[in-house]
Amino acid sequence: MSLKKQPDQPGKNNHYETERLIIRPMSPEDKEFIYELYNSPKFIKYIGDRGIRTVSDAEEYIRSRFLPQLERLGFGNYLIITKDGSHKIGGVGIFEREGLDVVDIGFSLLEAYEGKGYAYEAARKVKSIGMDEFGLRKLSAITTKDNFSSQKLIEKLGLRFKKFVTLPDDNEELMYYETE
Repeated sequence: MSLKKQPDQPGKNNHYETERLIIRPMSPEDKEFIYELYNSPKFIKYIGDRGIRTVSDAEEYIRSRFLPQLERLGFGNYLIITKDGSHKIGGVGIFEREGLDVVDIGFSLLEAYEGKGYAYEAARKVKSIGMDEFGLRKLSAITTKDNFSSQKLIEKLGLRFKKFVTLPDDNEELMYYETE
């Protein structure tokens, strides 16, 4: 994969908006939120245990995992905030992922905000940012075989199931989707 950071780094420090959401790059100030989200039962079940045991671990995860990709490529992991009430409700992003040749779109919400269309609204916006601002020609998505709501959302975004994959250092077979 040969992605180059755009010279003017579109979106790097920008906040994006949808009808109901503000989407901005994750930053170390979001450490408490990441601690909560990444330790939620559904995140661990469907995405995996990232070993974040303290708020300090969450801050280090943001600094070591999120910020380097954002600096290098101009896009990465974004915080989803409601316009109504300014609640931090989830994360959405486009990620370089070991074992995948095509950058991966991913999303996760706190359980209280699921089923309201927020994940789709945010993922649709981030997909357009990746393709329109950063010139990505393809996106992929992966999900577990039993995560039916994610499968439905991925298909609604226009990605189609292609094959099963297993990522390095993991033994679970995942469903792999890609834009046409």
